[in-house]
Amino acid sequence: MAYVTLLDLSRRMDPDGSLSDMAEMLSQANEPIEDLPMVEANGPTSHTVTLRTALPKGSYIQYYQGAPFTKSLGAQVVFGMSRLRAYSRLDKSLAELGGDPRAVRAQEDDAHMEGLSQQQCGTLFYGNANTSPAQYSGMSAFYATVALANAQNAVNVFDCGGTGSSNTSIWVLGLGEQTVHGIYPKGAKAGLLFEDRGDIVPGLDPTGAQFEAYTTLFEWTMGLVVRDWRYAIRLANIDVTTAGLLGPTPPDLFAILARAVYRLPSAARSVSGVNQIGSSSMSKKQPNLRLKMYMGRTARAALDVQAIRDKNVLLSPTDYAGQPVLNYRNIPLGTSDQILSTESRVV
Repeated sequence: MAYVTLLDLSRRMDPDGSLSDMAEMLSQANEPIEDLPMVEANGPTSHTVTLRTALPKGSYIQYYQGAPFTKSLGAQVVFGMSRLRAYSRLDKSLAELGGDPRAVRAQEDDAHMEGLSQQQCGTLFYGNANTSPAQYSGMSAFYATVALANAQNAVNVFDCGGTGSSNTSIWVLGLGEQTVHGIYPKGAKAGLLFEDRGDIVPGLDPTGAQFEAYTTLFEWTMGLVVRDWRYAIRLANIDVTTAGLLGPTPPDLFAILARAVYRLPSAARSVSGVNQIGSSSMSKKQPNLRLKMYMGRTARAALDVQAIRDKNVLLSPTDYAGQPVLNYRNIPLGTSDQILSTESRVV
């Protein structure tokens, strides 16, 4: 059991015995979790989506020749959710040593919230329900191959040439209720739930004996829905070593991004931060989607270096959700420290 000890507490105290302001050196940038639109699931533990899989086709006919009835085809896909839970427990007497138990608890609660946020963002990209059944499947599980023979959406996975296990990915996501979004259980609340149990739940030592303790419960239930696979693109196999991004002849990220962006269905009409998708006389009006790119810090720095070196004018400042950000062809660039630089080659 992981309890805060007297040694842990002493490392958080100033010489005068008061609680020190802690430098949060382990905090990270995890913009995808902040940006992901959340939709209430249509089930308590999963979300069922109906997709059109085939359109009807007409027949070329001659005079006195009829045409057969036709129909479209559809299928249903079920997306799961996972429940992430943690408890913070502090010995009541220990927490009160510094004279401000609420501040001690707040520090520990902040650490739990940051830790769970990082974990959830990591699952958003790398979760795999097939290998870890308690997790939901993340983006990498849906875009796991560059071979068209293995998956239809492999056309949206670009091979940037890296081999081995020192690779990273850049993601272009069209976030929206009809494209890529998160889900939370039907009838529940979205996001990280925080419940202060106070000191009514006793702690137990290794022998089973009770002691008074402060307890906080954290729980976060969510899943990922890739409703329209065309609105997610993965630039995979980007080598981050001196043989790739950090070397004298790195891959041209802007050339790769150009091919990727124009793979989006909306690219022929407009490439911008906010688009409206798929309208026709037969379809209902679709809600807006928001395009954004996500990458780790190594790829983000390399993109800036290439922009400076090549005097690239395609990077420009814009406003995204009230914050100034840099964008490529009006698509905001986001950073996530949970996008790894240790990915194995995607084949």
